[in-house]
Amino acid sequence: MARKCAVTGKGPMSGNNVSHANNKTKRRFLPNLRTVRITLPDGTRKKIKVAASTLRTMKKKS
Repeated sequence: MARKCAVTGKGPMSGNNVSHANNKTKRRFLPNLRTVRITLPDGTRKKIKVAASTLRTMKKKS
């Protein structure tokens, strides 16, 4: 499974590391993924990867 949130679709972003001498090299900003177990309507449980920010929003909405 990719480094992507199963709910929102958030994935890696790209940017630059910038040194004190202003040298720029590519880097990746990865989402803060957490593995959570959810219960499906048929009673089975499944593990999905969800971003921590999404979990906070889901907790706030419930």
